[in-house]
Formats: sequence, structure tokens, C-alpha cells
Amino acid sequence: METRSNHVLVGSVVLILIAVLALFAVWLARLSGGDDREYDIFFKQAVDGLSAGSQVTFSGVPSGQVKEISFWKPDPSLVRVRIAMKDDVPILEGTTATIQGSFTGPSTVQLDGAVKGAPPIVCPVQNPQAACPLGVPVIPTKAGGLGALLSSAPKLLERISTLTERLSDLLGDKNQSSIAGILENTNRLSDALADRGPEIAATLAETRIAIQKAGIASEQIGQLAATTNGVLAQDIKPTINSLNRTIAAAQKSMETLDSTIGEARPGIQAFSKKTIPEVGQLVQDLRVMSQSLASVAEKIDQGGAGAILGSPKLPDYKPKK
Repeated sequence: METRSNHVLVGSVVLILIAVLALFAVWLARLSGGDDREYDIFFKQAVDGLSAGSQVTFSGVPSGQVKEISFWKPDPSLVRVRIAMKDDVPILEGTTATIQGSFTGPSTVQLDGAVKGAPPIVCPVQNPQAACPLGVPVIPTKAGGLGALLSSAPKLLERISTLTERLSDLLGDKNQSSIAGILENTNRLSDALADRGPEIAATLAETRIAIQKAGIASEQIGQLAATTNGVLAQDIKPTINSLNRTIAAAQKSMETLDSTIGEARPGIQAFSKKTIPEVGQLVQDLRVMSQSLASVAEKIDQGGAGAILGSPKLPDYKPKK
């Protein structure tokens, strides 16, 4: 009976100690992770080697761990990774996440790219659901590292396989004969060029001499142009100055003539209104007087001077027999 009571007592003490240890472990876990900040990362690539508890580094410094890995139901092509970071880690805007793979160990999440003076990554006050769909800030991803290389390895192998097949087709029997013909023609062309080497060298020498002569000719043309500019500047400039003075004098004469015409305009108007009608009347009177003088001259010519004083003499009457 006494032995049985001792076993019950020992078992009770052991259970109490286990419960106390469990509570202490939970308290310790809460104490150690109470100041941790959580973030979500959405990877659009395979997360091979990553699991809950994997290490998270910031610029190579261990700063947190992976808490959860799951599919993102709204977009199955994305994998959501929830991480917990220490409170003193500067997760600022510009920080990006990549998966750092390893052939010998588990993969890790690497954070870097923080900009000095940038604000921390937090959920906005307005419309937080769009930026923080699960209630925690989201760190953007960046392609890179061994994980990106491993995720693109199947495509790379497929392209290498396609390239190998095309090379095999290119180096087939039919194409090999064509390539051999091309190489033979190339050899013939090389031999022909080698035979024509002296002629080509002479042609190059003549071309060099022609280029030199062209350079000398262009230099002489430049000197001629400079001389022509000097002649124009020395000879034509005085002529242009004289022409400018002549134009100025002519302009002054035109201004004087305009002034004289303006002053004579009233007299011209009076002459046209008064004198011209009187001259017309005088011309008409002279015409009448000339007609009268012509009539008098005709009378004197026919009847003498007496024709002017008396009536004309009647002819003598002679009776008929």
C-alpha cells in the first residue's frame, strides 16, 4: 500500500514538473518573439529548400526566420512566405527579398537593398487591404541568386537541347558538302588575292598619292577663298560705302522734291480752276476774230477797198437785140 502511494506521488510530481516546463517554454517563446515583426513575401518561383524555421538574413546578417509557407489562393502561381524579423532590423522601402539556394544545405531568404533615409515598410492607413492583404506589410521580391538559376534550369536545358538538334541538322551530310564547297571557294579567293598582292599594293600606293593631292588641292582652294574674301573686303567695301552715300543723297533729294510739290500744290489748283477756263475763252475769241479778218480780206480781194465802205456794184445791163 505504501509502495503504491509513493508511485502516485512521484507520478504527480513528474506531471507537475512537465507542465511547468511546458508553460516556461511557451512563456520563453512569447518573450523571445514578442517584439518580432512579421512580413509576407510572395515568390513567383519555386521555393525549393525553404521550410518553416529557415533562416532569414538581412545583408548577410541573421535577422529572423521563416514562420509559414503556403500557396496564395487568389493566384496559385505565387507562394506566400511569412517571416518574422527582429525589431531592430531596418526593413525600409527599397528592401527586396530573394531566395538564396544551396547545394549542401537548406535555402535561406535574403533581404537587402534598403535605402538610407527611406521610410519603413508599413501598412498604409488608407486602403490597407490592397497593400497588406493578410494584415502584415509585404516585401517585394527580386529575381536572382541560385534559386532563380535553379528555377530557370529546365528552360535552359530545353534551349540547349533545341540548339543541339539544330547543330546536328546543320552539320548533316548534305550541309557538310556545301560547307566544304564554301571553304574551297574561300581558299581559291585567298590564293587569287595572294597572286594579285603586288597589284593591290600598287593600287593602294596610287590611292594614297591621290588622297595626298586631293588634300593639297583642298588646301589651295582654302587659300584662294581666303584671298578672295580679302579682295572683296578691300575693294568692294569702299564701293558699297559710296553707293550708300549716293542712295542717302537721292533720298534727301526726293524728300526736298516732295516738300516743293506740297508747297506748289495750292497754286496749281488755283491755276487749274481759274486760269484754264479764261484761256479757253480767249482761244475762242481769237478764233472768231480770225474768221472775221478772213472775211474782210476776202472782200478786199474781190472788190477792192471800196467793197468795205459800200455795197457791191451791180453789173451793167445790156438789152438783148
